[in-house]
Amino acid sequence: MTAVSTPCIKICVIDPVSKLCKGCGRTLAEIAQWGRLSEAERLAIMAVLPKRLADRRA
Repeated sequence: MTAVSTPCIKICVIDPVSKLCKGCGRTLAEIAQWGRLSEAERLAIMAVLPKRLADRRA
């Protein structure tokens, strides 16, 4: 079995304003679907997370 790519850093707190996880930047919907997504879909989401987190902090 291959490991599933994940941006999770074990800081699982949803910001009430942005509705994003403060640790990884994913939405609740993305977190809930993560195990059912293809590797390509996971990588596409992971590619936008750094900007998403940076925008939230700005």
